[in-house]
Amino acid sequence: MNSYPPELLAQLAPVMFVAGLEGISSANNSPQPPAQKSPDPFAVLSLRLREALTSQRKVAIWQPDKSKTFQVLLVDPDVRFPPRKIPPSEDQQFHTPHSPLSPLTPSSPLYPDGIIAPIWIRKHTTLVPSVFVLFKRLYEHPLPTARNPLESFEADAIRERESEERKRDAELSAEIAQRKKSMNERSIKLTVVLMASRRMLDDPTLDARLTHIRRQSGLDPRAALFVLSPVTQAEIGEFVKSLQEALWEPSIEYYANHSKRVRRKRNRHSQSNAPYPLTMASSSAPRPLRPEGWTVRYEFKMACFAEFRAEDDIALKHYHDAYSALHIMFGSTAILPPRTKRWAEAKVLADCISFKICKLYLYNNEHSLALAHHTTHMRLFSDLSRGWGIGEETFEYWSWVARQHRVFAELLEQGTRTSLKIPTHLPSVGANERMVSRAPDGTQRTSLEREAMRALGLNPMQALQHPGFYYYMAARCTEQRRDRFLKALDSDASQPSVSSSPGFINEKKVDHLTLVLELYTRAYELFKKYSAPSSQHQGQGRLTLWIAYRIAQTYYESGKFEMAVRFFERIAKTYRREQWDSLLRPLLSTWYACAQQLGDMELSVQLLLEILGHGPQDDQDDPEALEEDLMAVLKSTVPSTPDQALVVDLTESGPVLDTSAIFWKSEVSVGEAAGFQITLTAPPSVSLLSIPFTTLTIYLSDDLPPVTIHHAQLDADQELSTVQKVDVGNILIPPADSDSEDGDKHLKELEAHLRWNPGSSLVLCGSMTSTIPTTLTVSKLLLTLKTGTWLIELPLQPNSRRSGTTPNPKWLSSVNPPRFIPIQRDHYSAASVRHRPHVVHVSLAHHAPAYLGEEYPIVIDVTNGDDRDLDIVVDVLLQPTEIEEADNFITFDGQRSSSYIKGAQFGILKPGVSASKTLYLGTLGAVGDRTIDISVQSRAGTSLSSSSSSSPVSPNAPQSPAIPVDSGETLRTLVVPTVEPITTSHSVSYRRSTKPLPGLGELDTFENGYWEDDGEADVVMTFAAVGPAAMKVERVKLIREDGPHAKVLHSLVEDSEGDFITEWLTGEEFCDNCQVSLSRPSDPEAISGPGTYEISWRRMFPLGKLGSLTTSRFKLPSLQPPTSDLVALLQVPNTATLHVPILATLTIRNNHPTRSANILLQLDTDTLNDGFVVAGLRSGRIPILLPGTEEVVRWNLVPVECGWVKVPKIKVTNRRKDVIGNGPNSQPEDETEVESVQVIDVRWDSIPEDYVAREGDAGVRKSSDVPKIETTHGRSHEAMVLVLPP
Repeated sequence: MNSYPPELLAQLAPVMFVAGLEGISSANNSPQPPAQKSPDPFAVLSLRLREALTSQRKVAIWQPDKSKTFQVLLVDPDVRFPPRKIPPSEDQQFHTPHSPLSPLTPSSPLYPDGIIAPIWIRKHTTLVPSVFVLFKRLYEHPLPTARNPLESFEADAIRERESEERKRDAELSAEIAQRKKSMNERSIKLTVVLMASRRMLDDPTLDARLTHIRRQSGLDPRAALFVLSPVTQAEIGEFVKSLQEALWEPSIEYYANHSKRVRRKRNRHSQSNAPYPLTMASSSAPRPLRPEGWTVRYEFKMACFAEFRAEDDIALKHYHDAYSALHIMFGSTAILPPRTKRWAEAKVLADCISFKICKLYLYNNEHSLALAHHTTHMRLFSDLSRGWGIGEETFEYWSWVARQHRVFAELLEQGTRTSLKIPTHLPSVGANERMVSRAPDGTQRTSLEREAMRALGLNPMQALQHPGFYYYMAARCTEQRRDRFLKALDSDASQPSVSSSPGFINEKKVDHLTLVLELYTRAYELFKKYSAPSSQHQGQGRLTLWIAYRIAQTYYESGKFEMAVRFFERIAKTYRREQWDSLLRPLLSTWYACAQQLGDMELSVQLLLEILGHGPQDDQDDPEALEEDLMAVLKSTVPSTPDQALVVDLTESGPVLDTSAIFWKSEVSVGEAAGFQITLTAPPSVSLLSIPFTTLTIYLSDDLPPVTIHHAQLDADQELSTVQKVDVGNILIPPADSDSEDGDKHLKELEAHLRWNPGSSLVLCGSMTSTIPTTLTVSKLLLTLKTGTWLIELPLQPNSRRSGTTPNPKWLSSVNPPRFIPIQRDHYSAASVRHRPHVVHVSLAHHAPAYLGEEYPIVIDVTNGDDRDLDIVVDVLLQPTEIEEADNFITFDGQRSSSYIKGAQFGILKPGVSASKTLYLGTLGAVGDRTIDISVQSRAGTSLSSSSSSSPVSPNAPQSPAIPVDSGETLRTLVVPTVEPITTSHSVSYRRSTKPLPGLGELDTFENGYWEDDGEADVVMTFAAVGPAAMKVERVKLIREDGPHAKVLHSLVEDSEGDFITEWLTGEEFCDNCQVSLSRPSDPEAISGPGTYEISWRRMFPLGKLGSLTTSRFKLPSLQPPTSDLVALLQVPNTATLHVPILATLTIRNNHPTRSANILLQLDTDTLNDGFVVAGLRSGRIPILLPGTEEVVRWNLVPVECGWVKVPKIKVTNRRKDVIGNGPNSQPEDETEVESVQVIDVRWDSIPEDYVAREGDAGVRKSSDVPKIETTHGRSHEAMVLVLPP
């Protein structure tokens, strides 16, 4: 930015002049005693005010902050402003006064056709303010001397004080009025700040004095007079902030008035029809400024005033208008002739306006617009420069382009230090794809696809880069500038007019290379700053290396070869690793030139050999030139260390020879020969015929002795063929524990012609045989070059190719003519040597499915089908199952585990010998599939277990490489289904107790162990054999588990256990009837079964074999007897004799825990017949039944006919009254609820379990819901008696 006036680039802000802060102290009032050494508070206040005001805003180019702060300048109170107008001289034809900086003023630097000068901006930023703040000390009368407190102030002293204050205030008012007059001439706001002590602030006369001063001085009533006392630094900051806020609007109004005045001039000038005076080109009379120039001048002024007001949008518009008008002026050489003073000034003005436009766009984060304008400015003026005769072929053009890039880079760099954020250009592909997929078919979809495809790319004209990119562009343009200057310097002798031009003379003074280095260095630092280490930004990292390469190239051109070599060393590492041969080849050439200049011969040899690997840079280059340069260096120089070999490692760079190591087979057995070929091919564009290679050493795997091939000259009548074949023979690889002397006998030394024509090949053929399992590879090749005192070693990888060539492995099948067989597999550079696989036959014998609960036998049979003795070890893994409640285990070879059994020994099996062992699988819990993995491991020779128990080795003993063991493994996976061997089903029926209830006062009911009989339950258990195999049952037993509410009374299995001990075949069923006595529980929950059946059985296998004894357990079902609140039990005999009375008993029980019953009893008269003569209660009320009590009613029935005779029906009802409310105040209602009570014939009292379950699901059932006598299994029965004759 130093190329342009700073006034045209700086950010403009309102200007405030501050005066009166110099020399303020308390001495204005009364001197302090000499003994007092404390600092003057007003001097401290003045110093703090100066610091606070001047630190608000500094002059800078990048200031996007829009806060209400001024650019403060400290001035003298008597400062004078430059004149606004200069009266015209007598000989001037126009008598209108003009500004000293106007093009119409003869003394102006712009006279007569200048547009604008930087001094005009300097006037409004340093000479003329928008507000003027004057600090003054308010007079304070000294305090009277100490006196008697009882005495009053004298009237003379008071009058003297008032007189002195009026005098001092009048002087202050006159001074302020004088300054106010000069401010009014320029419409500048004047503000006075009076500094007074804190004592003065409490003076009651202060307000009157301030009013008098303001009126006498003519100050404005608003924001014109302030009073400040010595305060702290924080309070001073608040005062300065409030002062600027109060003066902001007058300042903005000041610049707005200037804009209005300039706008009126522009409008008046544009509406004027005065003709423009025409002058001949040869005339020496000055030409006045054209209307286009006045337009540029006025638009630029309005833009500056808008910038003063912080109105960036308006300033941007006026800058654009000024730029457009200026571009029109440049379009005509009649208006602005090229290479003139005014042309140069206008060109600088155009660049500065473009700079301002870009800066205002960046303030608004409109990065694409800023970049677009910067690019447009360069394109427009590049087109104009061609018309001016300073196009791309001149150094002036590239100087201007470099300047534009550098200024833009410096602007971005200053912006990024504060608030500017460089955007990241990553297209959102996913959102556009979703937008296209959701669009309908037709035109709309086509347009959306077009928009989506446009979003996938990025227009470089709108992609703002970080500052380093534009520094790089400036450096490249400066290099072009230097090239054009050097061409002009070469033609200086033939064109002396060029050398005499001022631009050429100034260009000779420019140090182009230093300038280029500066730009490249700044670009390099910024690229390193903005480049990320992730893989997504590798492009930026490579561009950083490219800039470093340009720096090294510049150092080379400037003769700083050591600095260039340092850069080349760092850059070449990355270029070699990433194989950027197109960039590495010219780098190596320049690096070699630097090494020659520095006299480093070792480095020169290394670089020449590396360049040989890359080949010539152009197709037109001589293929023998590099070879000749290398031989010239080797013959004319000596190494710095003749006793040591120079190792040139070209692993990461291009090799001198393309190499490939191929094995015919990828896998061979121990003792089998593995054929291999090693091919060394010279590049087709480089000659290596005269390079004196002396030996080629081949290093094999497993640290074997190398194979050495010495160079041998061809016979005189022999010609170097395209393909040379050398037979290496068979290489035997001994075991790892063999002596080194035995290994030396395998060392081979051969002879071959180690010279290559362009594109010729040397093929080394041989085979390797290993007696141990290993991997056969070629680890390294070493070429040795020796001539004179030079000894150079070139390590080569066995499979390396120059960049740009694809690996194409081929096996040489014929030398004359050369024929090759392509190798199709991927891993061709190694061969694995393995033991022969073991032949082991594994069979598993079992009878699926397994029964739940048994130990299921699985016979594992292993047969040695190999010709070697094999040691067999078996591992068994029981896979975890996802079946809930499953509990599994395995038992094998005396070991038991729930998951894994390791190392079951089968011993050493001779060829053809078999061995078998039984594995037992235990399954509990639930049915389902169980998975078992069986691993049969075999080892030839010694036992597997003996290897682990060998003698310990000293830790200090030398360790030899571990030899792979000749072992094998056979895997089997077995899925065993598991089923239930026995399933059970049951049926339960309940009978109510006919025993009388105990009385409420009986003490036996409160004793422990008292059994309150509540009926019985008949449980019928059915056992079914469902497994596919038969079982032999050895024992069936019922284990009693009597509880507090249920106990077993009788079971058939206890009486006839022998009936169950037999063979159970598939589908057979066996039943048991168990009677259980029930006691009424305190809660309605189910009663646990009072016993468990244990069935001990063995599985029957084919051929009469029996399995292990297994016990299955089945628990009695849970019991849930029926409950009823009121019930009537009827007892009558089954038979009767004619005319012999029988007794009918009806027991009414109230089982409700809290409610009493009011029972009405009535014989149904409709059912009375001639069968019985009834003697007893026919209709009546029985006493109230309390909860838990019963009442017995008896009748005598005399049968009068034979046969089945129906017993008269008995109707039992419970009458209850509803109760209103709760508690002691509840009252019964008049309505009575009648509830029928169920009458049950105890002879048929059998309630099935499913009926109880239905009643439980339906809730509490009223007795009226079942009007008939309870039935068995849902069948309706009426009480009947069989009457027999006597």
